[in-house]
Amino acid sequence: MTDTKSFNEQIIEEFRANDGKVGGQFEGAPMLLLTVTGAKTGRRLTSPLVYTRDGDRFVIIASNGGADKNPNWYTNLLADPAVTVEVGAETFEAKATAHAEGPERDRLFASQADQIPGFWEYTKKTDRVIPVVTLERTS
Repeated sequence: MTDTKSFNEQIIEEFRANDGKVGGQFEGAPMLLLTVTGAKTGRRLTSPLVYTRDGDRFVIIASNGGADKNPNWYTNLLADPAVTVEVGAETFEAKATAHAEGPERDRLFASQADQIPGFWEYTKKTDRVIPVVTLERTS
């Protein structure tokens, strides 16, 4: 967990220093920073995530690298869907909506996985249906 935390902290720092651009394995990928409120701690927690767009909505996938457990950020936004999003040099408040199943979830997942094929690979690593989340501006 510490390795993942350290890795994410480096990406977050690079993202903020370069108006949303990062190098390494995420170079050129559309990336945002999602800040949620911890359900147990009340602390603000930030995660770097790749995204796609669906109209005005930002789409993120709770893949957790194909692990059998949802990522912590997903659990936290279910408890409190008011989130902060950073894209490029812009920061705004948003409401997160989980699309854990059904045709809308499938459409959004396929759209992102077609653009970023690693998401198709994650489905092969787990038996869970990987949740999809949309983010809509509130400010």
